[in-house]
Parts: sequence; structure tokens; C-alpha cells
Amino acid sequence: MVQQQQKFDEKSRDLDQQKISALQKQASLSDVTQTIPKECFRIDSRKAYTGLFINVTVVVLTYAALVFNPWFWLTPLLWVIAGTALTGFFVLAHDCGHRSFSASRRVNDFVGHLFMLPLLYPFHGWRVHHNQHHAYTNHVKLDNAWRPISVADFPGLSPALQSAYRSARGYGWWIASIFHQANLHFRPSLARAKDQADVRFSVTLVVIFALILFPGLLWMGGPWAVIKYWLMPWLVYHFWMSTFTLVHHTQPDIPFYNDNTWNPVTAQLFSTVHCRYPFWVEFLCHDINVHIPHHVSTAIPSYNLRAAHEALKSNWSPYMHERKFTWQMMQKIVQDCHLYDETGYYRPCPPIISPR
Repeated sequence: MVQQQQKFDEKSRDLDQQKISALQKQASLSDVTQTIPKECFRIDSRKAYTGLFINVTVVVLTYAALVFNPWFWLTPLLWVIAGTALTGFFVLAHDCGHRSFSASRRVNDFVGHLFMLPLLYPFHGWRVHHNQHHAYTNHVKLDNAWRPISVADFPGLSPALQSAYRSARGYGWWIASIFHQANLHFRPSLARAKDQADVRFSVTLVVIFALILFPGLLWMGGPWAVIKYWLMPWLVYHFWMSTFTLVHHTQPDIPFYNDNTWNPVTAQLFSTVHCRYPFWVEFLCHDINVHIPHHVSTAIPSYNLRAAHEALKSNWSPYMHERKFTWQMMQKIVQDCHLYDETGYYRPCPPIISPR
């Protein structure tokens, strides 16, 4: 059975490699971008602020319900709604980081900082490193989002690091973005010299906000207020953040690339996943999982992603990956997509190995 599955995988990957080769010969990323209607790139302030108003309204109403809710059994549901709506805050800031929320740089920076502060995310720290992910999507050395370790390098890690890596790529995936946030976005030294002052500014704002938020919550209701009004919705947000970003570029049939095989059109069109989530998630998170057009061009505002996706499908459908969110899909990813081998494709982690 294992041999049959291996032969099936090899056959399907041979077909994928043929698609990749055909796509690279047929078109550049610019050619693909030109098939998206120009109106998809237009910033519409009415749509942008309508989305902002909806998210703010849902968050305010949900937190009001958390304050006045007399039934404890309803609280976990309110945490889920609040955390999902706060994920929408992140998507609004995400548009600001790509300068697709407003034509004004100052407005983008102001709104971006404002909506990332409740998540304790430094806006510029995230923006700088996120742009690197877009520039080098699925590059084994340069992408900084869910980049796997090679089969050859894994045994050289200590048992503790092997276990931590296995957990982050396995059933602990849903909190992995917390460590990514802490390790990458709060460190100005990791940014280019010209961006370090901006990163320090964003980190300072987050620290000031935290010094107001947590004492205020403790004064209002002690440790339970911190848990009820911040920690639990924040964990729901990170569940979605980890899940979305993992699924965006991770499937058993999507490879990572080295210097010799990486190509912009392959990375952004072929190696990005469109995933359908329940309507309420899509609505509160502004269609960010209509993700292929976002990687083809970050200039497309979130409210135009669906129209851009349909345009891409009409021209490039054979080269696009579409999925529906299911727990079975997540189980497949967290069980099998851990390391990459010499072909660039995923392999599961072996048992913990002591370094030689």
C-alpha cells in the first residue's frame, strides 16, 4: 500500500512538474497580472471603510455581550466571534501594509497601527518581513513564512528542537504564529537599516499599548478579565492566523524551490492556494483566503480579490490550486507536510533522532 501511494505521489508530481515547466515557458508574472481587469486594482474608499465599520461594529457588540452576558456557556462562542473579527482587524491592517487600503501613505500607516495594536503586532515590523514573504514565496532559503527544514538538516537538530519543530508543523500548528510574531516582528535589527527606525516606532507603540491595556484589565477585573477580554480572543485570532498562513502555500503537491528552480510566476500563481472557508469566516476576514490574486499582485484590495480570482480562473485555471477547508485537509497537512527533500516536496518528520 505504501509503495502504491509512493508511486501515485511520484506520478502526480511528475504531472505537476510538467505544469510548472509549461507555465514558465508560457508566461511571466507580468503576463498573468495583465489578465486581471484594471478595476480590480482600484481603491474604493467607500468599500474600504464599510469593511472597517463592519469589523469594528462586530467587535464592539461582541465585547459588549462578553461584559453583560449572564450565561457562561455562551462565553466561548463570543470568544470565537471576537477572535475572528479581530482577525479581520489584521486583514484591514494587512491591506494598509500593502498600501491597498488607501491612496494615502499616512492613512495606511495610521489605520495599520491602530488595528494591529489590539493584537500586540508592531505594524512596520510585520510589514517589512511580510513583504519578503511576497518577494520570495516558497523559496527554501528566503521565504520567512512556514519555511520547512530539509530532510538532511533535521537530524542535526537537538532532540528538543526536533520535538519543537515537529509540534509547530504538526498538531501545535495553531499557536505557531505566536512564536513567529515574537521571534521576527519585534526585532529591528532583522530589518534593513532604512526600515529599522520604523520598526522601533511600531514596537514602542505596542509596548505603550500593552502597558495601558493589561494594568487596565487587571484593575477592572483581575486576571480573569485579562483571560476573558484579551487572551482567549487573541488565541482564536492566532488559530486563524496560523491556519490561514499554513494553508496558503502548504499542500502535499506544492513544492518549495531553490535558487535554480524558483520563478516568480510559479511561486505566486501555482504555489499559492485558494481555500474556501465557511461564509461567516470569509465575511469577517475580508476574503483574505482568496489568496492567489493577492500573490499575483499585492496592489489588489481585499474587496476585489474575488473578481480578480475569477479573471485568473478564466485564463490560468490549470495552474491554480483550490481547496475547501476541512479538518481532514488540515490533518493531511499536519501529518505529512513537515520537511522538504531534494525534489522540494514535503516529507513527514521521522522519529526524533539524536544528532550525529
